[in-house]
Amino acid sequence: MIEAATITNVMRTLADPTRRAVFERIVKSDEISVVELTRGSGVTQGAISQHLKSLKQAGLVAERPEGRNVYYRAQPEGLEPLVDWMSHYGVFWRERFADLRTLLKEIDP
Repeated sequence: MIEAATITNVMRTLADPTRRAVFERIVKSDEISVVELTRGSGVTQGAISQHLKSLKQAGLVAERPEGRNVYYRAQPEGLEPLVDWMSHYGVFWRERFADLRTLLKEIDP
């Protein structure tokens, strides 16, 4: 069974366009620092840090401190609850469309 709270947390986290853009930049790099994420983003370092905090709480990123910097990397397994949920409903809708196709063929052969 898919835990609703986990899915909601992942969806809520990725619903914010800025946060989603930060996550996509992290996914595209092996590791990236807050300074690198802030560069060219159009938002402050404090705002980036808040978005990173949300991504970390949702299990979507992990951090590695090194000296004065903290590096972030994506945790693909954080998306598993969302992928599982979408797969479940993908099966549901494919079955419904197959039933509808059968019904339409019966009505108008």
